[in-house]
Amino acid sequence: MWVEEQPPRCYCDCMRLKARVKGGRLVVDEPTDLPEGTVVELLPLDPGDWLDEEDRAALHQALKDSDEDVKGGRLVDVDVILRELRSR
Repeated sequence: MWVEEQPPRCYCDCMRLKARVKGGRLVVDEPTDLPEGTVVELLPLDPGDWLDEEDRAALHQALKDSDEDVKGGRLVDVDVILRELRSR
């Protein structure tokens, strides 16, 4: 049977699947409304993160910069930002 390649669609807002490892294989026994032949990518629950060292360093630098902004009083109230965005 040949399954035609479909463009990717996101179902992540409406479904979660559970799988168990049995004999070195992932076993999924969950009802679904997905079309036959849909490929599902499974990710481990609570895997930590997927940051590489460069991304992790950038995250830590952004957190340090943010802390300096707080200490320096360089903050903008969220209401001001939302009002500006909504006025566009």
